[in-house]
Amino acid sequence: MKSNIQKVKAIESQNKRKILSVNQNVDESSGIYFLTRADENGIQYAYIGQAKHLLTRLAQHLSGYQHIDLSLKKHGMFSEGNVYGWKINFLHYPENELDEHEQFWIKRYAKNGYQLRNKTAGGQGEGKKQISEYRPAKGYYDGIAQGKRTLARELSHIMEKHLTVGLKPEKCGNKVSEKQLEKFNRLLDEKSYME
Repeated sequence: MKSNIQKVKAIESQNKRKILSVNQNVDESSGIYFLTRADENGIQYAYIGQAKHLLTRLAQHLSGYQHIDLSLKKHGMFSEGNVYGWKINFLHYPENELDEHEQFWIKRYAKNGYQLRNKTAGGQGEGKKQISEYRPAKGYYDGIAQGKRTLARELSHIMEKHLTVGLKPEKCGNKVSEKQLEKFNRLLDEKSYME
């Protein structure tokens, strides 16, 4: 039976092979890495990071649960069969220059119109600035509210396109029935589920 360390190392090795299948030149040197992709509408996204060991750091993204890690899992890596996946590039820099270069490249990509997936303007030391809103972790009730909003949006769309909803003729003028119709319409308003 494999130990947990062996399992982790096996997953890391597998993830390194995935990284190398996208860019065979990634190595264990220090530098800045660039994850880029374009979606179906041509909108360009980027994430810029620094690493003392590029290949190991990129492989960690494939096992992590941060926002960029989840996006890598969702969209996959670039390939002939996945043209909307993430591409990988990098530049080598000495470890003591990583903060400076990471900040430079984040600004450069932002100026060039990329939608950045970075949460900060880069760097590991003092002066680290937030550039993206941190979202609180979603809990059970947040998921319920999101489900209600999604259902309300979908039902509203179906009704607008295909259905007519109203009171039965014998219920017109009935206050209780009219209140129930109002309640039904509120249930279809996704804004009513906002906090």
